Amino acid sequence: MHFNPSENQRMIAQMIRDFGAKEITPFRKEWDDQQIFPKSLFKKLGELGLMGVLIPTEYGGAGFGYEEYVTAIAELSKLDPSVGLSMAAHNSLCSGHILLFGTAEQKQKYLPKLASCEWLGAWGLTEPNTGSDAGNMRTVAQKDGDHYILNGAKNFITHGVSGDVAVVIARTGAPGERRGASAFIVEKGTPGFKGGRKEDKLGMRASETAEMIFEDCRVHESQVLGTVGEGFVQAMKVLDGGRISIAALSLGIAEGAYEASVQYSKERQQFGKPISSFQGISFKLADMATRIEAARLLIAKAAALKNSGKKVTLEGAQAKYYASEVSVWAANEAVQIFGGYGFTKDYPVEKYYRDAKLCTIGEGTSEIQKIVIAREVLKQ
Repeated sequence: MHFNPSENQRMIAQMIRDFGAKEITPFRKEWDDQQIFPKSLFKKLGELGLMGVLIPTEYGGAGFGYEEYVTAIAELSKLDPSVGLSMAAHNSLCSGHILLFGTAEQKQKYLPKLASCEWLGAWGLTEPNTGSDAGNMRTVAQKDGDHYILNGAKNFITHGVSGDVAVVIARTGAPGERRGASAFIVEKGTPGFKGGRKEDKLGMRASETAEMIFEDCRVHESQVLGTVGEGFVQAMKVLDGGRISIAALSLGIAEGAYEASVQYSKERQQFGKPISSFQGISFKLADMATRIEAARLLIAKAAALKNSGKKVTLEGAQAKYYASEVSVWAANEAVQIFGGYGFTKDYPVEKYYRDAKLCTIGEGTSEIQKIVIAREVLKQ
């Protein structure tokens, strides 16, 4: 296992820093305050290859692996976690699902548009009443000739309103049946498909989270992803990679909070010396640096295994669980180091503090990750 970043990783990190200094940092407070989803920004990220990091070059993507992917998410999340979240959801969930399970025709039709971000992707699994109990989802798809008719609603969907195409999991069998759900590709503008209420959130406010509503939405059978009845099984495989994405997002938040704290502690003077010279502060920084490095190594292991085509259910859950907890803890420590200023919007750590919490609840809570981890280790 290599511990130094590759040339590609260094190049991506520097590209994002340069891009972010002009296109993200000057606007992140406005986006956060007004809950603006900067869709045009993602078109620019698409031009840089960041909206198709994992998509093969034959479909217009960058053709990189998970090491480069987690670097990109972490670097974007240092600048604005909302941007990192939207980029990750587009890549890992919508595009990733089509890449894993789409036919040659589906890949050729959708992946080039997703890779360039000509089309922004969404992914619909969670529902208002079932949450993580996806086996009892209420969004149903009934066969009608060579079409399926979708009825129901999804919530907490990244790009639920602004997305141009969505992968949607709907029930095609009996409630609770393991193979009773199927995945559909649904384009924006399809009659009966619309965005719903946009959530007013504590954090990640520049990443759009909204409902998707289906009312007698007719979808041709050619839009089914993979085999009918395999939608939930597919979703679980997609989420294995999605956990690595959220781990990388969490890492970026923790690193951003840490780097801001180091800089502030060197500049802030008390009793004639920088507060970094006080043991109470320096020990906090030491703890932050150590836990961040541990999270980085867990993520690197999961990414390396994913690249090699191996199962990453355990490693992805461990990386997501630990990194997300570190992000919340590191953001809290950063606010403490900044003191009263950490509670104001004049400094970035209050935003890291708000944004970090989603990482312990989004894409599966920390408690769910513990269930996944326990199940996997007890098999050994």
